[in-house]
Amino acid sequence: MASTIGIKGAHIGPSPLGGKPFVSKWSNRYRGATVQDLEPPSALSLNPSDPISLALLSAFERDYTHLTIIDSSTRSLLGYIAIPQLQAQLDGGHVKPEDPLSAAMVRFQRKGRTYKVITMATPLEELEEFFEGGGVGQKQDFAVVTDEARRFVLGVATKDDLEEFVKRRPA
Repeated sequence: MASTIGIKGAHIGPSPLGGKPFVSKWSNRYRGATVQDLEPPSALSLNPSDPISLALLSAFERDYTHLTIIDSSTRSLLGYIAIPQLQAQLDGGHVKPEDPLSAAMVRFQRKGRTYKVITMATPLEELEEFFEGGGVGQKQDFAVVTDEARRFVLGVATKDDLEEFVKRRPA
């Protein structure tokens, strides 16, 4: 269970990184805030069969950096598209605007992997730990925000969202 120490107000929690507990650099600014306090925009989910051009246009219109990809019939989360990487694939000639998103998407590997569930009620210390690689083993740039049962994608939170929140909060 996470706890707080008094000297700097740092969040302490378990972390697989070198066996050392995770120490939040911003816990004194969070003050009990959760992912909901970041006010993440609603997720924009596309289907694997949608063209890459639709993803680029949709992301540009909404100023999104990540789009989720869901199964058109079951609505289950399949993966995501990171717009900067997609643009690099286009620039390098690896994909074309008319290609389906399935040609460029990053698929979630469900077998043998444990995923950290990030909900609107997740404390920001846990989100920061997730971004720093705690619990998943590698640093992350974004988190897919779902309901507790992981049935619905509610939004996407990025490291930039967290940093902007901290900048707006007085120490």
